[in-house]
Amino acid sequence: MQLTGRTILITGGSSGIGLAFALKFLEFGNEVIVTGRRQSVLDEVKAKYPKLHTIQSDVADPAQIAALAARVENDFPRLDVLMNNAGILLYKNLRASASDLDGLMAEVNINVGGVIRTTSALIHVLVANKGTVINVSSGLAFVPLPAAPIYSATKAAIHSYTLSLRFQLEANSVEVVEIMPPAVKTDMTTELVEGGASVMSTENLVKQSFSALKSGSLEIHPGQTKMLALLSRLAPGFINKQLWKASRSLVPAKAS
Repeated sequence: MQLTGRTILITGGSSGIGLAFALKFLEFGNEVIVTGRRQSVLDEVKAKYPKLHTIQSDVADPAQIAALAARVENDFPRLDVLMNNAGILLYKNLRASASDLDGLMAEVNINVGGVIRTTSALIHVLVANKGTVINVSSGLAFVPLPAAPIYSATKAAIHSYTLSLRFQLEANSVEVVEIMPPAVKTDMTTELVEGGASVMSTENLVKQSFSALKSGSLEIHPGQTKMLALLSRLAPGFINKQLWKASRSLVPAKAS
């Protein structure tokens, strides 16, 4: 992947992994736009990093995605990289009925629906500019964390979707990359860290990912993801039991 001279949109880029990648792309001299749900957070990011462009947008809302696409096409017609990064992780108790059946689908709407809708809304721009789509999935696409069953399922779905997207865009010279992080130290993984889980720093994730992007890798397995991918093939029963043992205490006492 060419790492300089790009116009890059990163969803969920106001914090965590998204912001870490945004700042690294800025260092390479790219024009970078980040989105987020909360305007107050975006304002803080803009004040701290004035070279970043910020746009309030919620990937769970189709109308906001359409508005984002229209604005980007008008204000940033040279957009040639879309990084689908926005996502949420929720621990779920599947043994009990959920009182909020609509809320039960939040991770699906954001982690899967947001990626599919945003990609579709901007695909004509990316095709015209012979661009790149970067989907951030997870090592949990290979083997689930049982305490986060819906999150894990969404990442498996994005892995499958990304493979199909790559095949369909081959003839259009659009590069499709998947970054599959292990557990990374962000606000999303606070409970994992408190439980003693080993997590990767955002700095290390970005370093490893940029090295792989530079070399042209299309499926990037930073840190422990390499081992998850291997064990999911060689010893699926073992790794599944280990992740259940490690995450059992994170299952909520009640359904949410």
